[in-house]
Amino acid sequence: MTLAAAPLFTDVSPAPLDGAAYWVHASDGVRIRLGVYRPDQAKGTVLLFPGRTEYVEKYAPAAGDLAARGFASLIIDWRGQGLADRLLDENRVGHVGLFADYQKDVDAMVEAARELGLPEPFYLLGHSMGGCIGLRSLHEGLEVAAAAFTGPMWGIRIAAPLRPVAWALGQVMPAIGHGHRLPPGRVLDSYVLTAPFEDNLLTSDEEMFEMMRAQLLAHPELELGGPSFVWLREALAETLALARMPAPAVQADAFLGTNERIVHIGRIEARMESWSNGTLHVIPGGEHEVLMEGPEARADIFDTIADRFAQAA
Repeated sequence: MTLAAAPLFTDVSPAPLDGAAYWVHASDGVRIRLGVYRPDQAKGTVLLFPGRTEYVEKYAPAAGDLAARGFASLIIDWRGQGLADRLLDENRVGHVGLFADYQKDVDAMVEAARELGLPEPFYLLGHSMGGCIGLRSLHEGLEVAAAAFTGPMWGIRIAAPLRPVAWALGQVMPAIGHGHRLPPGRVLDSYVLTAPFEDNLLTSDEEMFEMMRAQLLAHPELELGGPSFVWLREALAETLALARMPAPAVQADAFLGTNERIVHIGRIEARMESWSNGTLHVIPGGEHEVLMEGPEARADIFDTIADRFAQAA
């Protein structure tokens, strides 16, 4: 595998340790970006799968929290977002041809981890869409000692009367040549640049919300807006398929905020109830991005993750 140096922005909320970034190519030629944070004497590496719209730099604080607990981090920009290759001419639309394509990114990530000599064992930490991709990866044989998920997208929160409409539009619009367009109500601008902090869907911590805004204002090339109809079609089909599969045979923790309003809470609860060696942790007052909540909540979550990972090693 060829690894080439890639940009890593450190001017807004850098991690408390130096990182590096690399370009790698998936098997179909799509270029993705990886961020590496490797503390001295790391006892393993966390493969960090971000959510839709996210990017390496947003998880620099998380990499610092993991490093403080003895773990290296490898973070990915999925195809279609961050600095990875965008897949449409209008590059602010979140898009993927097939959800299975994300597994090509995972394969490239794991190969790069070994090429870089990152310490094993590997662990998985998946947020939102990254939790969906990560669950599929476990079923596909991703070799990790343990996994953790935050606000995992194992279903999308859609009002019951609108769910059949979403399914129908996800099928019809691509069939008539409009799969690249945004569904009704979605916009090209990033949520954190258009939503006020008050009653936002992501975090109750204003400092973290402002960090996200500052990163996108400083580096607008990282910005991503709503998803395409094709992404909607693929996400609905993938989450339903995963819900029908048994839980993988790996130790796992999932974290869910009590004020979660983006992903399907019932799907998360049902999955974790069926996960024989899995535990669901409810975060009081937490929004969707519990890793971006206040310092006390983050510390508790990372302590729990580190304890599980250490026990599974």
